[in-house]
Amino acid sequence: MADSDPQFLGLVELGEQIRARRLSPVEVTNAALDRISRLDGALKSFSTVTAEAALAAARIAGQEIAEGRWRGPLHGVPVAVKDLCWMKDTPTAHGMPLLRENRPSEDGTVVARLRAAGAVILGKLQQTEGALGLHHPDIDPPVNPWNPDLWTGVSSSGSGVATAAGLCYGAIGTDTGGSIRLPSSCNGVTGLKPTWGRVSRYGAFELAATLDHIGPVARSAVDCGAMLGAIAGADPKDPTAAPEPVPDYLAGLRDDLRGMTIGVDHRLVSQGVDEETGATFDEALRTLARLGAEIREIGFPDPTPVVDDWTPLCGIETAVAHENLYPAHKAAYGPGLAGFIELGLKLSAVDYQKIVLRREAFRGQLRALFGDIDLIAMPTLAFAAPTLAKMASIVSDPSVLQGVLRFNCPFDMTGSPTITLPAGAAANGGCIGFQLVGRHFDEARLVAAGHAFQSHTDWHRRHPTL
Repeated sequence: MADSDPQFLGLVELGEQIRARRLSPVEVTNAALDRISRLDGALKSFSTVTAEAALAAARIAGQEIAEGRWRGPLHGVPVAVKDLCWMKDTPTAHGMPLLRENRPSEDGTVVARLRAAGAVILGKLQQTEGALGLHHPDIDPPVNPWNPDLWTGVSSSGSGVATAAGLCYGAIGTDTGGSIRLPSSCNGVTGLKPTWGRVSRYGAFELAATLDHIGPVARSAVDCGAMLGAIAGADPKDPTAAPEPVPDYLAGLRDDLRGMTIGVDHRLVSQGVDEETGATFDEALRTLARLGAEIREIGFPDPTPVVDDWTPLCGIETAVAHENLYPAHKAAYGPGLAGFIELGLKLSAVDYQKIVLRREAFRGQLRALFGDIDLIAMPTLAFAAPTLAKMASIVSDPSVLQGVLRFNCPFDMTGSPTITLPAGAAANGGCIGFQLVGRHFDEARLVAAGHAFQSHTDWHRRHPTL
């Protein structure tokens, strides 16, 4: 349903209300904390709620705004961050019971930048173990607010659930093989995976260093643009953070797509895609065309090699990320993460180099496509609103894993930016999304395209009844 409940205002909409002093940061923070208290016992999206610190930050924000010291669209707005983000003196476990007592001595860069933007951080959001595909057996996984029998998407499961359920106005997620896009699609929210290096990774536990992307999960493209504007940019603490200037992602937005060319490989996006997903994607394309975009047929490079290579490459990088803990604490690891690390440890240097070369070749092929088009449209999943039962077969049924990875991990392998937009509802009550893919560091175009789409659709304004 869609309504005017203040907990389901957009982040930017709420920020404007706060700036105009029609709502106060303390008022909206108390409301969010109350909603978390009432609903999250069943939804399990938060790993830690920092109520006292959030209210203190809200009081400071209210005072600053009253004195005319407005910091920007996030000022006074309650948000939350994925558990892998360091928060000073706050439990930061990376979804791992082994690390439940870990309390960083400083904020990670993303957290520090959210604070500098005046955001009120409500706490840490639950995630899968090590940000891989499964929650640790000792942790209750978050619950899809649309239907508890449906998958939440991973690994930023708490980020998707909390945002969809109105427990926060935006969240930080990470994406290594689809972990912003999958929770966004499955929970009916908007996710922006920036270009690799657009956002500093300092103070965020790694899954795989050259594949990890940090970005926002929110209710709209505009909200994602506001959050990205706050967290993006060079960082002396992370030499891989890109030095490119950070634009104003909210400047010059329009409600049409005239002059924009969107590429689609209809053969690729129809193979193995179920009827509900295909119909939703086709309708999204028709909407984009009605808004003035030219939909152009393209020949997307065969993604099969990089999809196949993603697992061993990610396994190697995960083994490196955990070398100080594994195998010394192997007994504390869940079977999924432990098995993945073991896979990475077995790969030879020669096989690794072959993966690197195939990855670079695919990057070049994708880069060449953008000589003639502005964006590429893709589904996020090959099937609509998967059930928990379906996802439990992911180990025994290779088609399920392929349906998850096929449209996601290629763009982690290339480091390309993507935006995931809600676009439909499945018969089982779940959500269906699709994604647009852009050139490196062209997130502004993704935000603009997402905003135009959402100016003429209301999927992003629907929310579960709780």
